[in-house]
Amino acid sequence: QVQLVESGGGLVQAGGSLRLSCAASGRTFSNYAMAWFRQTPGRDREVVAANTWSGGNTYYADSVKGRCTISRDTAGNTLYLQMNNLKPEDTAVYYCAARDVITIEIMRTSDLYDYWGQGTQVTVSS
Repeated sequence: QVQLVESGGGLVQAGGSLRLSCAASGRTFSNYAMAWFRQTPGRDREVVAANTWSGGNTYYADSVKGRCTISRDTAGNTLYLQMNNLKPEDTAVYYCAARDVITIEIMRTSDLYDYWGQGTQVTVSS
């Protein structure tokens, strides 16, 4: 059974940094497309960053481009999101997502992913 568990969220001042982690278990995730999404109350879940099964293709939302980096460990079973220069508008619940698919296309919408973590809260104070 696939499980995704996020960690690393918290309260940080504007301009600070956080590193989110997503521990994946139950499968070998090197062949999975994975992504980070975030959601605020009353809004749809939006993609923050995503990469393909090989990690070769990477996408960043315009709102975080230049401030965030998505990466995986060498085994492919831990996904990271390094977030720098955080802004109050980055406040959200952040979710890790995965799908067992080998594709070079970046999947940017939540409906394309099969597995989700429980989320981790990121709060950025001004």
